[in-house]
Amino acid sequence: MNISITPSVAKGEINAPASKSVAHRLLICAALAEGTSIIENIGTNDDVLATVSCLENLGAKIEINQGVAKVTGVSLSQKENSKSFDCNESGSTLRFMIPVGMLFAETCEFTGRGRLMERPQNVYKDLFQEMDCYLSLNDNVLYTGGELKSGAFKLTGDVSSQFFTGLMFALPLLNGDSEIILTTQLESAPYVDITIGVLKEFGVIVEKTDKGFYIKGNQKYKCRNLVTEGDWSNSAFLDAFNLADGNVVVKGVNPESYQGDKIYREFYEKLSHGTPELDISQYPDLGPVLIVSAVLKNGAELKGTNRLKIKESDRGMAMAQELEKFGVSIEIGDDYIIIPDTVPHTPTEEIDCHNDHRIAMSFAVLCSVTGGILKDAQCVNKSYPDFFKDIKNLGIQYKII
Repeated sequence: MNISITPSVAKGEINAPASKSVAHRLLICAALAEGTSIIENIGTNDDVLATVSCLENLGAKIEINQGVAKVTGVSLSQKENSKSFDCNESGSTLRFMIPVGMLFAETCEFTGRGRLMERPQNVYKDLFQEMDCYLSLNDNVLYTGGELKSGAFKLTGDVSSQFFTGLMFALPLLNGDSEIILTTQLESAPYVDITIGVLKEFGVIVEKTDKGFYIKGNQKYKCRNLVTEGDWSNSAFLDAFNLADGNVVVKGVNPESYQGDKIYREFYEKLSHGTPELDISQYPDLGPVLIVSAVLKNGAELKGTNRLKIKESDRGMAMAQELEKFGVSIEIGDDYIIIPDTVPHTPTEEIDCHNDHRIAMSFAVLCSVTGGILKDAQCVNKSYPDFFKDIKNLGIQYKII
């Protein structure tokens, strides 16, 4: 699907889409709980549906009707010989389900698409080798085997928070107590806080310690009726239209949320009043929209950008490549990106979305000022399938070509 956007201004009120990060966690906890849980406001994007598919393969029963998920949990009473999981392009689904799958089967097989299997899994591989388990990748299929055991798990803090979350789902169900020991300062800490908060809702406690996290064994998940909160991360794209002379009010987000990406409003304020230096090491998903926002305002220097390389695309390089089509040159360093104070022009070439939802949505904001054509913009289905419909309702003019 190619989208041709005409220069136009966004105005109006809009409800934030459901948080993908929270929805993943709520569904997994509900599937591990005894009894039936009701989860309202479940966004049916591709990533969440990948998690639903994997949980159904575990044996959970999940019915979704008009954004409400009815989840009947699965019992751990009997471990099967093998199970297979299709994670589509969802890194969260893959990393969350690896430890969970090992609870239910002697061997597991994980498949995916796009760049998913190129994204590093060495954290689990190294941990599993220490406990006589294994993780191997062959022809883009990831295999695990062995018995996940309680104990001490040492992790550096600069790895994806998804590894911490995957362990936090599984370790409470083991017989013994466990520790996750940080050997360096934790990055992406807000995502771990989301996990701990959701686990607590389902009666599972993870305690923070001076060393990292303590997880008591033999805990049980309890079924709950909950509502998925609005997504700060995707709200950043809607709010970014305000940096393009729009007047958009995003409703339905919780100011007290554990979601770290709520900091985008603070970043936008700084971008509007100068050429700031912004540390995004804790908020890598904001990288693309902050780059576009800096182009629209006064430029910026982003620090802590190294993790942009291992997302759905190499996001820094992808943004640099496409911005050249607008006459904008940005500098990409090992752990920084410099965006100059410049004026973008209308691109004469199609903008490649690099099969990356956050790049597509970011350039939709920029094209609302310059005009332009987004190539293969259907990748927004990964996290926000209604994005283009929603911005059309706000006044952004486009046509599908």
